[in-house]
Amino acid sequence: MTTRHLVDPEILPLIDLMPFTGFTREGLPAARIASAERFAFLGEPPLAPQVKTIAGPGGALEIYWYDPAPGTADRPALLHVHGGGMIIGSARSMQHGPSGTAAALGIPVASVEYRLAPEHPFPAPQEDCLAALNWLAENAAELGVDPAKIGIIGESAGGGLAAATALMARDTGGPALAAQFLTYPMLDHRTGGPSCTWRNPTTGEFIWTRESNVFGWEALRGDYGADDERRGWFSPTLAEDLSRLPPTWIGTGALDLFLDEDLDYARRLVAAGVEVELHCYPGAIHAFQVVTESQIAKAFVRDQFAAINRLLQIA
Repeated sequence: MTTRHLVDPEILPLIDLMPFTGFTREGLPAARIASAERFAFLGEPPLAPQVKTIAGPGGALEIYWYDPAPGTADRPALLHVHGGGMIIGSARSMQHGPSGTAAALGIPVASVEYRLAPEHPFPAPQEDCLAALNWLAENAAELGVDPAKIGIIGESAGGGLAAATALMARDTGGPALAAQFLTYPMLDHRTGGPSCTWRNPTTGEFIWTRESNVFGWEALRGDYGADDERRGWFSPTLAEDLSRLPPTWIGTGALDLFLDEDLDYARRLVAAGVEVELHCYPGAIHAFQVVTESQIAKAFVRDQFAAINRLLQIA
């Protein structure tokens, strides 16, 4: 069965642009180079970043700081976490998303260069993201940021890490996030594998497949048993308590592999008393919003930016 006929016609070229070739440990270096080269074709971002180096759990940690109005005080801000299935991608190569958000909304955005699996399995990427959030909150005055108006944002693996960071910040007494903005977040380590809860026949055929997902989660997991109190930090779906999390925006595609886990996470957040805004875009596959001139990409940006404006109280 193919779901190609269900894909929004404006998004169809994305399937040929990003064909699935599979991942292996031996092939990861080449896959990372190919990913960086793909983003290099986009040219210079709207705002050039200032690269800041902070002390991270594993050593020096780079933060790409996009500031549309240096010297301004008491502004909302976002911590951005890039995607890439936990195994590829980088803040250095994936600048257009956070840069464009900073330029469009007029607020600073910090993008964290977290460590990748399998070289750095759980909890390394999560700890890097939490360190970046702590740095942003602790240096808010110097950065011109209102610490009460910090949100976290991420797509795919970055959305999953953003959700994990929100859980970690809550559980460890870290900074209180004003909101989390999750784009087709990667939340459930079982998806695509033998213990998968979801067996939706119309999701996950393109871009990020079940095979990709199993590889990415196994790389992140390493030898972690997912059987202690940190299991929700590893795979947010496993968190038993979703209360006291920040207001949440979730946007996902109707054909995305993560559709079912995202809908379920939204439902559980609502049941836990968390404010949730949920959008499901018809005909949308993974990474659909990179086709920026498509109508569903424009709807996605409209919906997400409206939520950021509202939840972070951007003037």
